[in-house]
Amino acid sequence: MFETIDQPADCEIRSVIRFLTAKNVSAAEIHRQISNVYGPNAMNSSKVRKWVRAFKDGRENVHDEPRSGRPSVITDDLVNAVDEKIREDRRFTISTLALEFLNVGRTTLHKVVSEKLKFRKLCARWVPRLLTEEHKLKKMACAPDFLDRYPKEGDQFLERIVAGDETWVSHITPESKRQSMEWRHTNSPVRAKAKRTISTRKVIATEFWDRHGVLLVEFMQQGTTINAAAYCATLTKLRRAIQNKRRGLLTSGVLLLHDNVRPHSAINTQNLIRSFGWEQIYHPPYSPVLAPSDFHLFRHLKEFLGGKRFDTADKVKEVQDWLSSQAADVYDLGIQKLAERYDKCLNKYGKYVEK
Repeated sequence: MFETIDQPADCEIRSVIRFLTAKNVSAAEIHRQISNVYGPNAMNSSKVRKWVRAFKDGRENVHDEPRSGRPSVITDDLVNAVDEKIREDRRFTISTLALEFLNVGRTTLHKVVSEKLKFRKLCARWVPRLLTEEHKLKKMACAPDFLDRYPKEGDQFLERIVAGDETWVSHITPESKRQSMEWRHTNSPVRAKAKRTISTRKVIATEFWDRHGVLLVEFMQQGTTINAAAYCATLTKLRRAIQNKRRGLLTSGVLLLHDNVRPHSAINTQNLIRSFGWEQIYHPPYSPVLAPSDFHLFRHLKEFLGGKRFDTADKVKEVQDWLSSQAADVYDLGIQKLAERYDKCLNKYGKYVEK
């Protein structure tokens, strides 16, 4: 089985047609062979027949004949001038460019911008925070340690990682724009969707998990927030959960991965973690792209919550059932992504990793 030849030159296909025409191969057979070798979109059957007739009538040249007509108005000078203007102000529109080049049509300017200069107009990407150089350096500094240990320790290194984080769970979560999409005919009415409102009733859920599944889910009382004392109590429950669900993990040593918010970095919290004999993976400030709960688990949770309505605080705890019902592959993938994330972080010099 051979591979098709992509993007052949026009003269190459015409040479094939001329050769096969000289061998008295029919136009239909020539088209079939061209489609097999160059792909179905290389040349349609009507053009093949046109070139077969031309070669039978005595044509020998496989290249396009010189054509008379109006010379192209797109010159190197014009391309360079447009490039210079765009670099002065990258928010230029075609309309404002037209005011700078009064003798050039908008269609021509659009062709220069998009085809000759290969510009695309993109919106700024939202990021949680604009990072300082110090933030970027801290992110880069934590990457080599992870990337050095993982190849040496292998899967055993990932087995020891326990990821944790907090998230808000609202009693009412509107469905996302993607979730509301429906297949409809062109003349079907569009389903109305009310403006999103923020639910005033919500609770904080703290979740800990590893590559095999969820270990612990804790819900704060409505109206309360996490402090060091509450977090220490949750960590104590986590230790018991690990002891019951992951035999041998406490012995091999827990690698705790959580962010550096105040309840996590408080002195009492750090003392408790040290008393457990746990090691912590350093998590630099403002780095959700290195937190598997943020870049992986919570995205799945957000999809589950879309369109959900919980009438009572007890109903909110359906989140725990959903987390427990997820396959181990879902959790394993989130932990596996860490190595790729740290590698990208290093290669991008601490900037935010693309989605």
